[in-house]
Amino acid sequence: MPKPPSAPRVAAIVGPFTSGKTTLMESLLFASGALPRKGSVKEGNSVGDFSPESRARQMSLDADVATINYLDESWTFISCPGSVEFLQEMTGALMVADAAVVVVEPDPNRAMMAAPILKFLDDHKIPHLIFVNKMDGLDAAKYLGATVEALQTWSANPLVLRQCPIIEGESLNGYVDLSFERAFRYNHHQESTRIEIPNNLKDEVGAARMEMLEKICALDDDLMAALLEERLPGMEEVFKVMRGGFQDAKLVPVLFGSAERDGGVRRILKLLRHEAPEYTATAVRNDLPTDAPLAQVWKTVHAMHIGKQNYVRVWKGEIADSATLGGVRISGMNKLFGQKQEKLNKAVAGEIVALGRMDPIKTGHGLTTQAQPLELPWPAAPQAVLPISLKATKSGEEVKLSSALAKLVEEDLSFHLEQNAETQERILWGQGEIHLKNGVARLKSKYNVEVLAEKPLVPYRETIKKGCEVHGRHKRQTGGHGQFGDVHFRIKPLARGEGVHFTEEIVGGVVPRNYIPAVEEGVIDYCKQGPLGFPVVDLTVCLFFGSYHDVDSSDMAFKTAARIGMQEGLPMCNPVLLEPILEVQISVPSEHTSKAQRTVTGHRAGQILGFDAKENWPGWDVVNAYLPQSEMNDLIIEIRSQTMGVGFFTWTFHHLAELEGRDADKIVEARKKSLEHHA
Repeated sequence: MPKPPSAPRVAAIVGPFTSGKTTLMESLLFASGALPRKGSVKEGNSVGDFSPESRARQMSLDADVATINYLDESWTFISCPGSVEFLQEMTGALMVADAAVVVVEPDPNRAMMAAPILKFLDDHKIPHLIFVNKMDGLDAAKYLGATVEALQTWSANPLVLRQCPIIEGESLNGYVDLSFERAFRYNHHQESTRIEIPNNLKDEVGAARMEMLEKICALDDDLMAALLEERLPGMEEVFKVMRGGFQDAKLVPVLFGSAERDGGVRRILKLLRHEAPEYTATAVRNDLPTDAPLAQVWKTVHAMHIGKQNYVRVWKGEIADSATLGGVRISGMNKLFGQKQEKLNKAVAGEIVALGRMDPIKTGHGLTTQAQPLELPWPAAPQAVLPISLKATKSGEEVKLSSALAKLVEEDLSFHLEQNAETQERILWGQGEIHLKNGVARLKSKYNVEVLAEKPLVPYRETIKKGCEVHGRHKRQTGGHGQFGDVHFRIKPLARGEGVHFTEEIVGGVVPRNYIPAVEEGVIDYCKQGPLGFPVVDLTVCLFFGSYHDVDSSDMAFKTAARIGMQEGLPMCNPVLLEPILEVQISVPSEHTSKAQRTVTGHRAGQILGFDAKENWPGWDVVNAYLPQSEMNDLIIEIRSQTMGVGFFTWTFHHLAELEGRDADKIVEARKKSLEHHA
């Protein structure tokens, strides 16, 4: 009996960098009949990776969307970047997907690269299958078993190999479907041909099929009992449990093939069509007490010549173009196919569409007929770990740069923008070197703003190590009223973190009370830039004596006298540089823990606090350490290079530490030259 068409469904294509996700999407579109001819990443004519930056780097930098019809069913495929620096793009796509295809290479040594992806899928209970790609490579099929075994290390659910490879010579020429015990020979770029199971494979197929059945039957007590009694259960029962296990994200089917040659790709389409869960509104959003239409924004794009677009998944009902959702009128609705867009009049539950020019709407928002967007659950963006300071290269383009950066950050929530009032820098924080370089490139290509990118200044501080008494006197006679202020200070150091304190012990009105606030203002003002050139912290200044003039004294005179006193006193108090120390938590697979520790101790003043198993991350450790902020610039690059790109860290400011010697001298000298340059 033919399968009735399902509601529109969505599958995300995810996997490590270089695994072939863009090529797989191209192959899926071709195999489904949506493309008359395949493009390629190398030739720069694929449906995905169409941005100028992706073309230039030949790597995915965005989640690319293509909606097709396959056997009278609507399918949307979302191909996601593989680099951990663009994890935010993958996160948004997976949050609205019914299922995911995890693309990996047949190399057990690279299986670890899929660990963070599998962890996210397991944590969010997203049904997923694994496609071992590039099996047409020399000897690749020999590593299939070892690759699946290595991947199992990082999966919380059992991986079920659903096929057995047919190898002729050193080449993969087809597969045996273990579910139905049918063999197929690959025909490059065409449908596979059914053949007889080769005699030399029958024992291997039997053993592989039994291993598959054991994993599937483990989900059902009755089937497992039958298997233990050496009674093979019927395939209809097995398929029902297998399908349920996939839909409940309790087991992970494993397929293999070659996206480049379209080998095994149609099998992915068939598995998704028959086994992927069909979206149901009650299962996804059963907490909303409304029958009104509901859509959720999972990606925001500022497209050239089009303007702002919100990509949404429709969870309930129908949405018409020009409707008002979240208090904003839709101005254009489009179906997506790479960079091509097709105008639509309406979208139904399950579909992914782009809604135009809904300026107040943000990624993660739920849209209904209510006047305000709903705040639906949405994963927090990862903490940014690498900063650059940005300036417009052309005079007068700072406002233009501000507008472009606001759009960049709205598109990609894993960027963070900081306006540092102390250093007067505009700082863009990102997830890594490529992430930031891509952001800078897009400022130019999309918004026509060229920038100068530099390392941000480190917010050093200074303090004093001993106290002193000092006299500050300001006297000037210029004809008419002069200027006179006279103060005596006791300056003492405070404990770290105490800040700047001002007190007074004036007796007998030697400094009138109405001038004391001006004295305090002068002290605080001077502390904004001490003798070493940095803000002063952790000292107390006590005004204990002074004098005044009935005519020539004023607030300004006493403020100036206070600054003179501080300027003369602090150099006598043994000023010392303070550098910010961050506490970092470095997360790595356990086999790389010692490398992470050596990385910390290899940095100046790096201090290991200890390490422990990472909670809810089997096979991972967390190394806790202190590192100076000035030593953080290359940390993420080092950690990722040691861990095939999967290591990461979080950080918080912890304390200020004294820095003396040659390192401090260099910093102070550089600061002095900078101040002279800007004077």
